[in-house]
Amino acid sequence: MNSRRSAPCPRRRGPVMLVAALSVPLLVAGACGTAAGPPPAASARPGESASAGSGASGGTSSGPASPGTTTSSATAPRAPATGSTGAAGRHITTAVYLLHAGHISPAPRTVTAPATAAGSVRALLAGPDGYERGHDRTSAIPPGTTLHSVAVRDQVATVDLSGRYDDGGGTVSLRARLAQVVFTVTRYPGIRKVGFELDGKPVSSFGAAGIVLNGPVGRADFEDVSPAVLVESPLMGEGISSPLRVRGSADTFEAEFRLKVTDVSGRTAADVLVRASSGTGTRGTFDVTLPYKAARTGPGLLTAYFISPENGRPVIVDTVPLTVNR
Repeated sequence: MNSRRSAPCPRRRGPVMLVAALSVPLLVAGACGTAAGPPPAASARPGESASAGSGASGGTSSGPASPGTTTSSATAPRAPATGSTGAAGRHITTAVYLLHAGHISPAPRTVTAPATAAGSVRALLAGPDGYERGHDRTSAIPPGTTLHSVAVRDQVATVDLSGRYDDGGGTVSLRARLAQVVFTVTRYPGIRKVGFELDGKPVSSFGAAGIVLNGPVGRADFEDVSPAVLVESPLMGEGISSPLRVRGSADTFEAEFRLKVTDVSGRTAADVLVRASSGTGTRGTFDVTLPYKAARTGPGLLTAYFISPENGRPVIVDTVPLTVNR
């Protein structure tokens, strides 16, 4: 069960403030279109191996890190996807961002090039599948929300959704559904921020709560919806083997936290201390490779946690269900 961290890590909250993007010639990059139906969901589930792709991944090193080492980039690791464009008909593994205990949580999806950004949004709007619901993944996006288009210009994606998107919910729900779209689209390295439209009209005040959107928003604008440790890879349901590479971002006390691998028998196969590139109010990145020793192959768990500086007890931040191979 997840718990909110108790470390004294100040986190930004409140209305989203942002800066309007510069006006440059429009370039639609793997985004627009109204093709019917969502793309097929990824089949990566226990017992199956799902590759995260081999494309550029902002903020991470190009090769495996040494055990216990971290990256030092200030940019959070993003898409282990192959990019936002590609040969027509090419299948690309990426992720959509659902919610787990009120915080964003990536789940694997397969989309078809070249409309990969739009495909990812459509997959997100379809909601969690049975496996994900069984592991307490949810969505704050109202059912029936549809996508009109995604247009990318100067690393900003303008996402045009149906009016259903801002129906109902208070501030928490509204911010969560905005964050889901922002994290899903910015997983692609060529997209840094997202602007929102509803039925073709730019949004400056979102929902009944009147969340202020003065321009495009990025991941940093939703720190309150991000878990203290966000694991970007591996994704839930993937099969893993030793040594395991884990990448993501974190904002924890003194930038420290721990990663634990538990095998099907409940035995701890690995438990290592990790230090992100920054912490205590500033989100940093991490990229570690850790060996583990499982008793046998089967469903297991990757757990991110930290030791409370107040009482010395472990505080679980998030869990990622995996197939842990011996």
